[in-house]
Amino acid sequence: MSIKEAQQTVDEWITTYGVRYFSELTNMAVLTEEVGELARIISRRYGDQSWKKDDPRAKDNGQEALGDEMADVLWVLLCLANQTGVDLTVELKKNIEKKTQRDKERHIKNSKL
Repeated sequence: MSIKEAQQTVDEWITTYGVRYFSELTNMAVLTEEVGELARIISRRYGDQSWKKDDPRAKDNGQEALGDEMADVLWVLLCLANQTGVDLTVELKKNIEKKTQRDKERHIKNSKL
């Protein structure tokens, strides 16, 4: 699925099943929540935090939940793009070009890498 198709699919789902989009401000808060849920899994799976005994995601070290939380983040980001008239395909291409121009030698010359 392309980014454009993903934006269209989310819009179709919202207008068919979701009644309407939440407000942009609400979706920004939801995006923050979803990023937090993803961060919790990452910090336990790859970081120094341990799983709580009663956390059901601990059984597979968060593997199943990891992809699900990433998809939740993407879903809300696609909602926000749709609501604000942002074509993420266009913007991602522009962003890659910006980073290429700005950083084309930065990382190659970084002795820390």
